[in-house]
Parts: sequence; C-alpha cells; structure tokens
Amino acid sequence: MNASSEQPAATMDAVGNAAAIRHDWTRAEVQHLHDLPFADLVFRAQGLHRANFDPNHVETASLLSIKTGGCPEDCGYCSQSAHFDTGVKATKLMEQESVVETARRARDAGATRFCMAAAWRSPKECDLERVCDMVSAVKGLGMETCATLGMLTPQQAARLRAAGLDFYNHNVDTSPEFYGRIVTTRTLQDRIDTLAHAREAGLKVCCGGIVGMGEQVEDRLGMLMLLANMPAHPESVPINLWNEVAGVPVNDTAERPDPIALVRLIAVARLLMPRSVVRLSAGRQYMTDELQALCFLAGANSIFIGDVLLTTKNPQRTRDAELLDRLGIRSGLARAAVATAGPAPRREAAVDDAA
Repeated sequence: MNASSEQPAATMDAVGNAAAIRHDWTRAEVQHLHDLPFADLVFRAQGLHRANFDPNHVETASLLSIKTGGCPEDCGYCSQSAHFDTGVKATKLMEQESVVETARRARDAGATRFCMAAAWRSPKECDLERVCDMVSAVKGLGMETCATLGMLTPQQAARLRAAGLDFYNHNVDTSPEFYGRIVTTRTLQDRIDTLAHAREAGLKVCCGGIVGMGEQVEDRLGMLMLLANMPAHPESVPINLWNEVAGVPVNDTAERPDPIALVRLIAVARLLMPRSVVRLSAGRQYMTDELQALCFLAGANSIFIGDVLLTTKNPQRTRDAELLDRLGIRSGLARAAVATAGPAPRREAAVDDAA
C-alpha cells in the first residue's frame, strides 16, 4: 500500500508480523539492527518498505536556492556561511516570477515537489511575506511545496501553512553528541523547537542529516534514533552525503562512508521509520548506479533531480532517468519523458539542493 500522511498504530514487517510504529528506540536496539548480517538487514528493510510503499516508485523532488549565501550561522559544512571564505557570494531574495518559472521547468522535467531554500538564520517579516506569495504561486502549478528558511516562530509557521506550504525542511544534521563540533551558533534544541512549531501549524516535516563529516557510526545511528523517537516521525528523511566544499572546517575531518555502510544506514532508517519517505539527497554524484540501486532496495524512495543542488553538483537528469528505467522504477522523470516526446526539445530543470 502507499503511505499516507497519517501514521497508523502498526505496520507489517518482512515476514508479515505486526510491527508497531515506535518512538522509544534504545541505542542497543538500533545498534543491533545495524549490525545484522547484511542480507538479513536489507531483507527486513525491503519487506517493511513493501508493506508501506510501492517498491517500484521513487519520488522526484527539486530544490531551489531562493536566497544564497551570507548566512550568519557557522555550520561547519556549509558553503553559504558568512563565517567562511568559500567563494559563494551573498545574493538577495529572488523575484517571484523567476522562482515560479524555475518551478514550472522543474515540474515539466519530472519533479513533483518543489522546495525553496533561503540562507537565513530566520526569516524577516518582509521576506516571509514574499516567500508566502511564492509558495502560493508554486502551489498553483500543482506541485507539493516545501521550504527551508531557518528557524521559525509559531506565527511564521502558521503563515506559511496558510499560504499553502506542505512541508518544512529543518535538519538536525547529526547526533546530539556530535552536533556541537559542527555548529555553535544554533543549538540542537533550537532546531527541535522549530520542528515543533511546524508540526503545530499543520505542516509536514522534512528532517534528516548529513553523513561523512567525521562522525562515527554511533553518531549516524544516534541521528536516526533522534528522528525516530520524535513524537511523530518526519514524513521525509533526507540523508545527505557531505559535498566537498573548499574553505569550511569540515574539510579537516571529513571521511566519506564506504558504500556498504551507507546502505546499512538507509536500511536502519527504513526499519526505524517505516512510513517515512527516505531521500537520497546531496552527494549522489559520489555514488555509483549500483550503490544507488542497493539504497533503493534498502528502502530509499526519493531523490532530488537537476544538475545542481544549491551550490553543489548533482547527477544529471538523463543519468537518473536511465538508472530508474534500468531498475524498472517509476518516477516523475518517466512522465516528463512522455510529456516532452515529439518534435519539441525537452526542457531541463534549473534546480538546486542539500536538504
């Protein structure tokens, strides 16, 4: 069956037994799942995935940086922080017409969700009003809408919901234990508070983190446990591989996880949050087709499309379409190919990411 926005009391595991949606995972339990023999772990994750999702469908989303650079936060992985010299220039908030046209191109290229990202600590009232207008306009294109604008007050979250926003993205980044080594200008509790405000306003939550910053396996599992033990699981869980960025502190500690370790992480995410969409987000340009196929088998069922993700590279849309076709996986890319077949040339999505 397909997932709905409501989380049921129970779902089914790989062998058809009831598996409760839990919010009380212990570290020992999560570690035990992670350490299962690889075949057993993927089998269990695939079975639970099939119980909640169409295993041959992948969601295609798009992310645009509507305001780039100059962020006052000191997130040690980010090219847009004003604390580091990364060569990224600060820009003003984009005009609505340009945002809507980019969303239209992304939709025509196969994206079903459009996320608008702004490099702010939190939005100013005048800027929030403009973003709300953008949200309403993109919603009018028939797309799901998502935004990531930094920290929100309850009132700001309510205004975004009233404008038609479906999802709010606000990542926890890493485990509580490792968080202080990555960010000092915003606490983990600040992030959790914003997620609560989004929930209270009726927004769905997109929340995940980044791996490969120098954290240990225990930190990656701690991040997933933090998400799984929230009062409600995030509807979307983006797993980002850290994209190499010159000039940021994470360069000194970064170590990309090996492919099997990444597949294990995806499988654990699926087992802990059975009805959440698990997205392969930033860093897919480092992944082989075979690795992505294993991640889909382990329970990943969403990707960002487009050649650029905020300020970093992403696999080209043609490569994604070819891979999904080889795997027999349906997506918005296939619909876009049908819609653009004929004498008219296909239009590429001008999109960005890292949520």
